[in-house]
Amino acid sequence: MAVVTKRIGLSLGADICWPLIYEEVVRRLDLELPIKKDRVRFEVERVTIEPFGLSKPKRYDVVLDRLTHWYHTSREWIKKAAVMDGTYVLNNPWSIQAMEKHTTYAAMTRLGLPVPETWMLPPKDYEWTADLKTTLNRYARLFDLGAIGRQIGYPMFMKPYDGGAWVGVSRIDNEEQLRAAYEASGKRVMHLQKAVLPFDIFVRVLGVGPQTHAMQYDPAAPLHLRYVVDPPALSAEERRTLEDMTLTINTFFGWDFNSCEALRKDGVFQPIDFANACPDSQVTSLHVHHPWLVGANLKWSLFAAATGRRMQSAMDWQPYFDVADKQDLPFSEKLKAYAVIARKRLDAERFHEFCGQHLAGLDRVLWEVYGTEYAHDAIRQKVAALFPPHELDEFTEHFWNLIQRWRAQNKPA
Repeated sequence: MAVVTKRIGLSLGADICWPLIYEEVVRRLDLELPIKKDRVRFEVERVTIEPFGLSKPKRYDVVLDRLTHWYHTSREWIKKAAVMDGTYVLNNPWSIQAMEKHTTYAAMTRLGLPVPETWMLPPKDYEWTADLKTTLNRYARLFDLGAIGRQIGYPMFMKPYDGGAWVGVSRIDNEEQLRAAYEASGKRVMHLQKAVLPFDIFVRVLGVGPQTHAMQYDPAAPLHLRYVVDPPALSAEERRTLEDMTLTINTFFGWDFNSCEALRKDGVFQPIDFANACPDSQVTSLHVHHPWLVGANLKWSLFAAATGRRMQSAMDWQPYFDVADKQDLPFSEKLKAYAVIARKRLDAERFHEFCGQHLAGLDRVLWEVYGTEYAHDAIRQKVAALFPPHELDEFTEHFWNLIQRWRAQNKPA
């Protein structure tokens, strides 16, 4: 048997805590797996930013990307690596570049998901050019914003069609607020979306490969309290619905990881935000949920590297549309059919077999690492990057204690 080393690159921005834990778990596992005729080992490196030639040989088998949705140099390097070298990238950079929230709303509405009524507005202001003035003079039509508001119905939310992190989002309860919000929107292209009110629970579901994790979410709370510590009160059927919904969205767009936000009203979960293909991964917001995310990232990236998983180079939506077009099939059955496609694309059965055979000790190592001074220091580094100095000790201990609560509740057998 030949010993083969698979390299996993971490393409990072401001990430601090999770890469440190990820690297330490891989180091402690010290894996050497019998895969086909080889024994496969793993190395983890942080991807650097530097000039690169297109003919530069492949270095990474898998890249876990947290940067290229906003940093263009790394985006172009990572696209080169995928096209020329066959590097498997989490997430697909072309899909992230092309699929903003607007496309995801349209696509999931096409599949029958109960997305709230959503409209797009032309921007209030522009960067003026000669061609733009000519185009708007010829083709732009005056519209009655108040009439659109009445058609959608209040309350509603105005939010950027491609936004994130709650930037530019405002709740609108009447026409006066609608007009004021539009006047203030500037050059942004905005959506108007009917509010899902009253709802009885707000859930955000993280998806990594075929793995999902549901968390109750409170958008009105401070950032470090938005993810509720206790698990959401969901039935087994509701959990399956949210899992199927999340995996459908992710595989439709070729994403390995993403989060889906959904509100439950009258017993129905309505997805309101699900183009989050670089979801929050920081211990300072996820706290007790952080170990799940790091563990899920580890399992999926190790599986992808060891098995030589290939990227979905083009979007193939037709299998989903074929299900969507079955007029006599209720949505609940369509969602189950979408999820069958999703799990097949994610090679879910093979993934779970791989984890059982080769990564049985990962959860224990992860649990052990989160109890070390190394993890305590990783948390402190992240707190130091976000909180004022006089709050460093207080919030380091706050998040550390929540992680220890997780450890007390999840000690491996």
